[in-house]
Amino acid sequence: MLQQFWHNIRRTKRDFSQEEGHVLQRVLGVRDLTMLGIAAIIGGGIFSSVGQACASGGPGVIFLFILCAIACGFSAMCYAEFSSRIPVAGSAYTYAYASFGELFAWIIGWALLMEYSIGNIYVAFSWSGYFVHLMENLGVQMPAWITTDYTSCSAAAKLTSPDLLSRDLLAWNNAPVFFGLRIILDLPALLINLLITWLVFTGVRESRNASNIMVAIKLIVIVLVIGVGFFHIDSVNLKPFMPEGFGGVMAGVSAVFFTFIGFDAVSTMAEETKVPQRNLPRGMFYSLLVCTVLYILISLVLTGMMPYKMLGVDDPLASVLKFKGIVWLEYLVSISAVVAMASVLLVFQMGQPRIWMSMSRDGLLPKKFSDIHPKYKTPAFSTVITGLVVGIPILFTDEKFVLDFTSIGTLFAFVLVCGGVLLLPKKEKLGDAFHLPFVSPVYFPMVMVLLQLLVFTFSPDYFHKQFEPPEALIYWTGMTVLGMLSVLQNWNLIPILGLATCCYLLTGMSANNWFWFFVWFGIGLLVYFAYGYKKSKLARG
Repeated sequence: MLQQFWHNIRRTKRDFSQEEGHVLQRVLGVRDLTMLGIAAIIGGGIFSSVGQACASGGPGVIFLFILCAIACGFSAMCYAEFSSRIPVAGSAYTYAYASFGELFAWIIGWALLMEYSIGNIYVAFSWSGYFVHLMENLGVQMPAWITTDYTSCSAAAKLTSPDLLSRDLLAWNNAPVFFGLRIILDLPALLINLLITWLVFTGVRESRNASNIMVAIKLIVIVLVIGVGFFHIDSVNLKPFMPEGFGGVMAGVSAVFFTFIGFDAVSTMAEETKVPQRNLPRGMFYSLLVCTVLYILISLVLTGMMPYKMLGVDDPLASVLKFKGIVWLEYLVSISAVVAMASVLLVFQMGQPRIWMSMSRDGLLPKKFSDIHPKYKTPAFSTVITGLVVGIPILFTDEKFVLDFTSIGTLFAFVLVCGGVLLLPKKEKLGDAFHLPFVSPVYFPMVMVLLQLLVFTFSPDYFHKQFEPPEALIYWTGMTVLGMLSVLQNWNLIPILGLATCCYLLTGMSANNWFWFFVWFGIGLLVYFAYGYKKSKLARG
């Protein structure tokens, strides 16, 4: 029965994607996909949010990146298994639809909307910060009230002991007033969103070429920073290696994990990929490997060059170089950061419209969302709506809020993808398409015991002080049940380990993360039952 259901889903999506007016151009190869993944994963992380993670965990934050890479590695294998079976756009949404059904698919699609669009708001703010920094280095002083957000300025004005020299307060005091309302907006963030939306609208080939150039530039600069920074490391800054304990390391998960959605963005390009069954998995794995190595090296260099507590800034690379007086490289980093952050915006802005397009094909969104532009062969309407969803909130939110709001949805999507693989019927290996190898689940208890020993070795007090109930009780109870079920059902160990590591990272999310996630989740259910439940293909029979 499950096999027949899978066959029907796959056939329906294939037939729909080949209807007239719904054909995308297959122009992407392995190199293009790898570059797109790298663009998304390291752009927003290394040039911005990695500083927040380092400020939380110190040099030991490398363990967080290793743990994230392990979680993403297992998840990427599950993504690759799905993409080799269903080489169509939609990413985790499509995979959830095939394995769990319509409601869970809607939940994932809604969560990915939070990740791509809201994540891009944060990246737009960060891009603006680097752009303003670059302009100041070039001697161009932009008015504060057009380079910051209204929320931050309003909060600064309400402080009982405000910092009179802060940019936010200066913007509040100097902003023009119309009808009693102060005009404060982050104009650079709005303009870069407009530019990226136009570029994505005009075609994937043009977007691919622009992304490849931008990725090459930032990779050169990052390697240069690592090379130069290595000779400016002060060993005193690296001791103690985990100054805040393992709990401090885990506290950085919400700051960096959203950037790992880069390989999810690769999977959204399935219908524009040459030989997707082979090229998509390779693009995911190559980009993940490159980015993990770079994250570990850059975090060691940053925490070695400057005390970790000083790294909680929007532009950590530029700040560290300024702190060490390496002026020539500071200018180069500022320029490359503007390019790097733009490439992240580009990849995320390409991914979101294709998820909406797939949801529209299933009737969960109006048919307009799946319209393909006759000239540019892109999901035109979805692209424009994505630009609006990113651009409008820039006017009334701030980057701290959106950063806290993003990573939890990524982890949630990975959990469902790993769980979905467990429900797939077995298949024979076909040609050079990716095939998930089977590993016996009897090793799962041994792996979990080994992980506990490693944590206890590096941080003996972690379970007593940093990981107290109910988080510990819920997690380890869940893993015990999962282990027993996996042995009874003879499930593949690889997706089980993906579930275990992603769920573990979820324990690092704060109460505020969970609150806003469930608010967003509730809004999504209201939208689903108001429209998708009645209009979907399943509802229409």
